[in-house]
Amino acid sequence: MKEGQNRIYYIASENHNTAKNSPHLEVFRKKGIEVLLLSDRVDEWLMSHLSEFDGKQFQDITKGELDLGDLDSEEEKEKLKKADEEAKPLLERIKTSLADRVSEVRTTNRLTDSPACLSLSEFDMGMQMRKIMEAAGQAVPESKPIFEINVTHPLIQKLDKESDEERFSDLVAILFDQASIAEGGHLDDPGAYISKLNKLLLELSQ
Repeated sequence: MKEGQNRIYYIASENHNTAKNSPHLEVFRKKGIEVLLLSDRVDEWLMSHLSEFDGKQFQDITKGELDLGDLDSEEEKEKLKKADEEAKPLLERIKTSLADRVSEVRTTNRLTDSPACLSLSEFDMGMQMRKIMEAAGQAVPESKPIFEINVTHPLIQKLDKESDEERFSDLVAILFDQASIAEGGHLDDPGAYISKLNKLLLELSQ
């Protein structure tokens, strides 16, 4: 563990490659912080019963607001706070576009290379646990993801300047679906995703 690190970070996914390539790992790679990659079906259930090891609390990096404590400088915290304030109009616009697909839209400190990702509130059931329970025919509580955007990414900056509302909505929908795919999720309407993507590709090629 790095000096000043007070938690053990982990991510649970349906397979090793999904965990290894998750956008949630970007800030940890940048800062050189190790994260446990858990890909066995039982892992998420197991971690719900393990609160700490050797005095260090476990933290699922896909849940809640990511607080790296002393591993984040005051300058980084202030920069994120400022970015959040400046992005408020865009966040509201995205939230309106996604409507009931998300519980919240906010800026992120998780990403360095990707434009967006999905996270869960701290007490929401993780995706792997939901899949296990659904496969067993068990009822699962309804929950909606949090959509987090990286305001430094060129795609998000382009999105902010988009004046055509239809095109804006298509771009937002594509970014949301891509974030879901990156986490190992399944699209509710793959055909709509492909149609929107092809439409934008055609516009770019003209």
